[in-house]
Amino acid sequence: MAAALVAGALVAGTLAACLWGGSDGGLVVLGKVRGHFVTMGWVTLVALIGAVLLGARKPATRLAVGLPLAVIGVPVLSIATLLAMLTGGDVRTRDLASPGRDDRRLVIEQGLAGIDPVWTVYVHQGSGLLERRWTVGSFNGDAPHYALRETVWTAPDRIRMTTGGGEVHEVTVAPGGRPDRTVSAGW
Repeated sequence: MAAALVAGALVAGTLAACLWGGSDGGLVVLGKVRGHFVTMGWVTLVALIGAVLLGARKPATRLAVGLPLAVIGVPVLSIATLLAMLTGGDVRTRDLASPGRDDRRLVIEQGLAGIDPVWTVYVHQGSGLLERRWTVGSFNGDAPHYALRETVWTAPDRIRMTTGGGEVHEVTVAPGGRPDRTVSAGW
């Protein structure tokens, strides 16, 4: 019974993270959970199989339900694990507080798209469990012209992003934290 409750809680937590943890306006804490979907998948699979093994009284039921879970779940999660390892993760490279506002900041993360560097700029607003996140820009460094060279606050509600080729992108942030547009360079 306890294993079934744990499995149910894990499934509910994963669904909540997928629904409310997106990058545009999603809660940052749920976005972090969503970022570990492979780990959540493994824990959920183990909890579900454990619930079947501990909860089913008849060996035939255990076999009929537990075996398909394992036969389908293990290969799917193994492939997901391999793909997650190949793509790597994003690394936070800068965190800039907004001038004149304690509840807003820019977060710049660098990752890889294959072998090319990619920079993603986010605006975070709020704090603690209610902190939200919006994507401001994404820059593919495949060509140096599109690489992110500089990101600065020009006002408490204005962001300037400059590419390696000198292209300047200005974005205004609404009082609620949502940017007026999302910049995409090099895609």
